[in-house]
Order: sequence, then structure tokens, then C-alpha cells
Amino acid sequence: MLAYPKTLLLRCWRMFIAVTKVMLPVMVLVQIGQEIGLVDLVGRLITPAMALLNLPPEAGIVWAATVFTGIYGGIASLSGLSSSMDLNAAQVSALCAMMLFAHAIPVEQAIVRRAGASFNVTSTLRIATAILYGAAISWFCYLTDTLTEPMSFDWLRGSSFIATEGGSGWMAWAQATAFSLALTFAVIVVLVLLLDILDKLGITRRITNAMLPLLKLSGLDARVAPVTTVGVLLGLTYGGALIIEEAKKQNFSRRTRFLALSWMSLSHGLIEDTLLVLALGADIWVVLVGRLLLTLGIIALLARLTRRDHTPSGTTITQSGAGRSVS
Repeated sequence: MLAYPKTLLLRCWRMFIAVTKVMLPVMVLVQIGQEIGLVDLVGRLITPAMALLNLPPEAGIVWAATVFTGIYGGIASLSGLSSSMDLNAAQVSALCAMMLFAHAIPVEQAIVRRAGASFNVTSTLRIATAILYGAAISWFCYLTDTLTEPMSFDWLRGSSFIATEGGSGWMAWAQATAFSLALTFAVIVVLVLLLDILDKLGITRRITNAMLPLLKLSGLDARVAPVTTVGVLLGLTYGGALIIEEAKKQNFSRRTRFLALSWMSLSHGLIEDTLLVLALGADIWVVLVGRLLLTLGIIALLARLTRRDHTPSGTTITQSGAGRSVS
């Protein structure tokens, strides 16, 4: 009877230790940066660039941390800068979308390269898409007066608890960090439990089946669509590993691997990562629906641009390249 709760907690604890190894160093570096004025300096340097995205400079620092360390590193940075950030729902949604499109680039794109796609090309694709989509969402909402309600991240640092305790300086930081890490563990437990429930109820399988036609519509080879779906739903690590394995068995072409890995690079961890940013206050239409539609459009365009058997003149070249036939 107690076997499942024990197994669940042990699994969550292992995940928590793994993400703490990422989050805690980022939290320490952010605090040191604030103490010596480095955060303010970086903020002033990137203010013009972030202004083009209609986002405050602190958002750039959060996203930079996310790009190099991952979603949890970004959340750690957000927690450290929460007291100085002034964001509305649109800006939070835009920032979270940027975090989803481009995070943990050094690690994840190394997996992509091992699976058969260019590190530089897929990294550039993720970062460029994140910037353009974040700017589009932020400015569209600003011009249409949409999602204007102010957002607060004080709950990430447990500000009311800290105020009651009366800590200051590094003591206050230690209290806030302990609260953030405890909150992170609680979120992990809820996420793992929710994912298990979705799996037991068969909802994950239904989502997978619903995703297959969407992936095929984008121009993916039908053989690689099921493997890509795993990466899209569960994460790039899983999907990349499966493509490495399946490519050997089914002899996927470089184009097929490139399109599948580009899909997964832009949209992966669809369940867990999306739930995380929704907890931060992001809008589901922005971070889920819009992200998927944009990914579909980009991959469909890439599929068309990389189609070897199609020429601008309207002729179709046979796969062997030995002859031509008019389409």
C-alpha cells in the first residue's frame, strides 16, 4: 500500500537533487551579481535590446540563464530577480515562451548533434524563433491591450515568510532560497503525480495519437513521427535517444533526422515544461497553442525548402537522379 508513495517520493527526490545542482549555483551567482552590482550593469547593457522586445532588462538575464542552464535555472534566476521585476501577464507569457523555445542549449543541442542534426543550425533556429515569437507576443498584447494584468513573483521567494522572520542580506537570501527549493520539490511531486495519473488514465496515449497527424502534416516522414511524438511530449533527451536508436534500424535520411530533431528542438517536454510555466502565470494560448502552431509552420517550411525532389520550375526529379519527369 505504501510502495507507490515511497517510490514516488524517491523518484521525486532524485529529480530534485538533479535540478538543485543546476538551480543552486545560478541562485548563488545571481545573488553575488546583485551584491557587487553586476546584475545592474548587465541590465543597463541589455536594456536597448530588451526594449525592442518590449521586455524589461531583467527578463533578458532570466532568459540568458535559461538558455545556458535550462528551465529550472531560469526559474532560479527569476526567483532571485523577482523583487526588481515589473511584468504584466503578456510579458510573462512572452518570456516563458522564449524560455520554452530556447533552454539548456549546450546540453540539448549536443544530443541533437549526436542524433544527426547540426548543433549550430538547430541552436540558431531555437534562439531566433524564441526572440521573434517573444517580441511578437509582447508587442501584439501591448498594442491590443491584452493580458495587461500585473504579475508578482514574490511567492517564489516566500516574501511574507521572510518579512515575518526579519532576516536581511545573505540571511534573507538563504531563507528565500530554502523556500524556493522547497517549493520546487513540491512542484516536482505534483508534476510527477499528475504525469502518472495522465498515463494511468490513458490520456498521454490519446495525446500521442492526436499529435501524430499534426506531425505528419508538417512534412515529417511517417516512420519517424511516433518517435518524434515521444520527444515532443516527454523531452528532447528521450526523443533524441530514440532517434539515435531508430536511425540505425530504419536508415533515416539526414533530411528526415533534421526535420524530426528540429521539431523536437522547438517543441519538446510539452507536458512537464508547459505545466511549469503555467504555474508561473503564463497564458496557455501563448505557451502551448501558439508555440505548437508556429513550430508546425516552421517545420512545414523547412520540409518544403529541403525537399530534394522538387524544383522551382515545377519538375519532379526521381530519387535516383537519373531522369526527370514532368509533374
